[in-house]
Amino acid sequence: MSPCPGTAFEAVIIPHRSLTRAGLRWLVGFICLLSTLVSLGFFYLGAWPVIGFNGAEIALAIVLLRRNARASRASEMLLLSEDGFRVVRTDTAGRRMERRLQSAWLRAELEERAGRVPALWLRDRGGRMEIGTELGEAEKRDLAVAVAAALHRHRNPSFNNPQLQDP
Repeated sequence: MSPCPGTAFEAVIIPHRSLTRAGLRWLVGFICLLSTLVSLGFFYLGAWPVIGFNGAEIALAIVLLRRNARASRASEMLLLSEDGFRVVRTDTAGRRMERRLQSAWLRAELEERAGRVPALWLRDRGGRMEIGTELGEAEKRDLAVAVAAALHRHRNPSFNNPQLQDP
């Protein structure tokens, strides 16, 4: 999605995933190989019922890894323009949800949570909305500063009128 003309701020948040498809295949293959070696060891020791549990463990690991990889398709886009502040979220299935907030009343707040990453909220007169849930602590703090600065610039524009300058 291309930004609208007059966009004052744009941020795209995509969940970080370090494994590519090929890397994920290698990891699943390595887990299967290692699990097979462990199962063979238990089989030779006479503890063959362990093989079934080991197979269930492999299946669970593969399901969780695929779910994690699928979650990387989600995204969140923050746009500040003359029309207001838009939050466009795309989930893992490709469905989009868009919410518009009035930038005149909007403020970004970090809510500190003991032992956890702080929550970043956009607050306006009508309520609040959490943004950047996929970000780590440092990235979330940087985003909070950037959104607050963009909102400040948007509400307090500076005009450069050359006619008012001294010659």
